[in-house]
Amino acid sequence: MSDQTAAARIAAYLRAHIAARATTARVGPFLVAFDQHSDNRYRNYALPENSAEPTLQEVQYLINTFEERRRVPRLEYMPELAPAVLPVLVDAGFRTEGLLPVMVCSNVGLPPQEPIAWVSISMVSSDVDLESAARVQNEAYGEPNTSPADVARLRSTVSRGGAVALARDTQTGEALGSALYSAPVDGATEIAALGVRSEFRRRGIGSGLTTALARHARGHRIDFPFLMAAHDSEASLYRRLGFSDCGTILHISR
Repeated sequence: MSDQTAAARIAAYLRAHIAARATTARVGPFLVAFDQHSDNRYRNYALPENSAEPTLQEVQYLINTFEERRRVPRLEYMPELAPAVLPVLVDAGFRTEGLLPVMVCSNVGLPPQEPIAWVSISMVSSDVDLESAARVQNEAYGEPNTSPADVARLRSTVSRGGAVALARDTQTGEALGSALYSAPVDGATEIAALGVRSEFRRRGIGSGLTTALARHARGHRIDFPFLMAAHDSEASLYRRLGFSDCGTILHISR
């Protein structure tokens, strides 16, 4: 699959993923997702249409739509699919947060998984386990509280065909880390929300969660599991796990 085809497939997935959200808005060539329960910037963002050419006025309408809801005006999108968007955003006062590598697990990827003797990784669905997953994810990302909405969000992920992975200490049962893949769209899914408690990082737990989810997805006929790497060293790790680069995602906010 060419990078262009992969990028278009990811953009289609992201658009469908936003459209399935409870609260969305259409502003000119932008589709916007809002989280009613959280002002976390990663849960509130806009995605432009492929080949969009927005006017400065349309971008101002977009800014107003975020600010009316007390959310940070923000976008996540693949710039190669909409190159005319960035100059208008910059003119409107947006600044780049990061340009993240997007990586996909190929058919020939996924080297043999090396188990960690004291860690168990399983796909979970009970509310008790989902709450543990939400708590460890929130702790890893600096969110102080875990709410029923967090558990409901993970429950919805599972009920719509996604999966939540939870790593536990085999002796104590303590939750160590968690990640998920979201509800698939035409065989594509995103592996995301990877979080490991700070004292247990750099022990292979994140790699184990990522590999377990990729294997689980492929075992359920999801042929296009992809993820976004936060930085170059993380991208290097994912390459060793069998993922390959297929584009970039621009995170930009005002």
